[in-house]
Amino acid sequence: MSMLISRSIGRKVVATATAATAFVLLYEVTVMDSRFALRQAAEREDTAAPSAGARLRFAATAYCKGTTTASGVNVRTGIAAADPDLLPVGSVIQVDKLPDRYNGIYTVMDTGPAVQGRHIDIYIWNCNEALTLGRRTAVINVLRLGWNPKASTPGLIDRLFRAREAAQAAPLRLPQ
Repeated sequence: MSMLISRSIGRKVVATATAATAFVLLYEVTVMDSRFALRQAAEREDTAAPSAGARLRFAATAYCKGTTTASGVNVRTGIAAADPDLLPVGSVIQVDKLPDRYNGIYTVMDTGPAVQGRHIDIYIWNCNEALTLGRRTAVINVLRLGWNPKASTPGLIDRLFRAREAAQAAPLRLPQ
């Protein structure tokens, strides 16, 4: 058999091209499969349910339309929408790393078709402000997960109240 392949230049070219093509296809399949596996692992990590006290990075947007949330409560400042698989309705979160007027504590009372995975949508009354906020990265501290008050750890609550009392007790400095 090796004599037949070595006799003709055409056969050598075909054999080499076939071997090279097989190698490239095998390599591409392996690389694509490993990229898919990494993407799947990242998606699984992103959709893992957080616990009370968790500090997570979320994409933050704002909404201004509507009158009633998915939980039946009228919309107002301090309400946020989130993926119920990650942050169930009733969860209390602290939002950081946004402009100062939007940082604060929010209650997850709404859901939405566009709010999936690590995405939080905060309610802002003014639509122009909501558009100005755009899409930003925010850090979310989960203070309570769902309606269960036992999901909040006593140490976490104490730290939050101490931090709030310290901020209120700090004297206001006026520019001179």
